Amino acid sequence: MATIAAPAALTVHPSSGRLLLAGALAGPVFFASTIVQMRTREGFDITRHPISQLATGGLGWIQITTFVAAGLGALALAAGTKRTLTEGIGRRAVPILVGIFGAGLIAAGVFTMDPEYGFPVGTPDAPVAQMSWHSIVHSAAAAVAFTALAVAAIVLTVRHIRRRAVLPAVANGVAALVLLLPISPDHASIQIAINGLVAFAWTTVLALSLRRTA
Repeated sequence: MATIAAPAALTVHPSSGRLLLAGALAGPVFFASTIVQMRTREGFDITRHPISQLATGGLGWIQITTFVAAGLGALALAAGTKRTLTEGIGRRAVPILVGIFGAGLIAAGVFTMDPEYGFPVGTPDAPVAQMSWHSIVHSAAAAVAFTALAVAAIVLTVRHIRRRAVLPAVANGVAALVLLLPISPDHASIQIAINGLVAFAWTTVLALSLRRTA
């Protein structure tokens, strides 16, 4: 993915590098943990079960912790972005939007979705009859988180267009488009996984590009 943050209008704060590094690691850590669980949790099928369903069952605490850790990493990225990106379009909006993404990840981890479609093992192989309150909160938190990140990508698209930086503008625009596409009921779990991959690729590239240019 092309560089997301422009090198102009950046300043250095003593702790910015550590915050941005934490933000850069959030995505790789999230997906490393998730992939290991997908391959080792009995009965899990990514074509039927969204990643969030790993937070259910006896070993669900692993994915809950993964969500919370990734959310804290995103909050660190928000703080690092605020200290580093101090001028131009997005200097106020992007840190807030990334912070909303981080808070949404934490909420999505704390409030788990319902077991269904045979996972965890022993669960009836059917959709849940009625969503629990915590599953509703989980879905709402995830929707808000990814929407906020899509808006942040749009803001940076405008920033790069104004600076005539073509590749970063296109990269941010494509990321926003993917995150804002409606979820297809027939391929929901796959699409959610792709959205997560795009979102964390975006945060990682943003963190590394800010860290490098600052």
